[in-house]
Amino acid sequence: MNTPAAERKPLTLHRLREMHAKGEKIAMLTCYDASFAQVLDTAGVDCLLVGDSLGMVLQGQPSTVPVTLDEMAYHTRCVARGNRTAWVIGDLPFGSYQESREQTVRSATVLMQAGAHMVKLEGGGWTADTVRFLVERGIPVCAHLGLTPQSVHALGGYRVQGRTDESALVLRQHARALAEAGAAMLVLELVPSALARDIAASLPIPVIGIGAGRDCGGQVLVLHDMLGITAGKLPRFVRNFMDGATSVQHAVQRYAAAVKDRSFPDAEFHSY
Repeated sequence: MNTPAAERKPLTLHRLREMHAKGEKIAMLTCYDASFAQVLDTAGVDCLLVGDSLGMVLQGQPSTVPVTLDEMAYHTRCVARGNRTAWVIGDLPFGSYQESREQTVRSATVLMQAGAHMVKLEGGGWTADTVRFLVERGIPVCAHLGLTPQSVHALGGYRVQGRTDESALVLRQHARALAEAGAAMLVLELVPSALARDIAASLPIPVIGIGAGRDCGGQVLVLHDMLGITAGKLPRFVRNFMDGATSVQHAVQRYAAAVKDRSFPDAEFHSY
């Protein structure tokens, strides 16, 4: 059962680790403003991801690449004001951490001072040293592997990652390296469910899936997708939780409950 904000203490990294150790699923949604932050927090969502997906769902951009650090800080402040108990994660946008470790610390500091409890960055390999550098300076990090939207042009579009033996091995190696570098959480996006299951089982940290099957330690969706208000065709891994709901808050409660009781994602319809 998901615990509404009125009945729970503010979530901490220690509490999230406890949930993972006990096998309790973590429910995460993207969030971009104070009003929705209050709704999601009250409905019992564990983690609010201030995602650079705002570039697409709020700004109408074709990708996340144009989003700036100032824009991420603005939306992080908005979410922090509306939130009371959920764990807030801020995306480091494209161009804010690729130059140097020092640049990454400056960018992460901006988001932490805006109200984030953790920052998220994309990619593997070279990012392990960056993660270690941040963690050593007291900044919790969520890593992101698989389909990494900031690299969509290099990846050839929004395609499932890790289908070949070679690419699956690389994902496993990168996930292990990021966890060993100190990443406290990992998002796996658009990865075959069998591969995601193996990676999640091999790591001591929560693995949050989006289009990565039901065996991850939790799930995340873009808020606008799960409310059915995104224009165009939704990705296969999305369920419209407004269908049959009596309100937005009811839809969010249904999402959190479905993640917790493992009825979402469905192995047949929402996985690869």
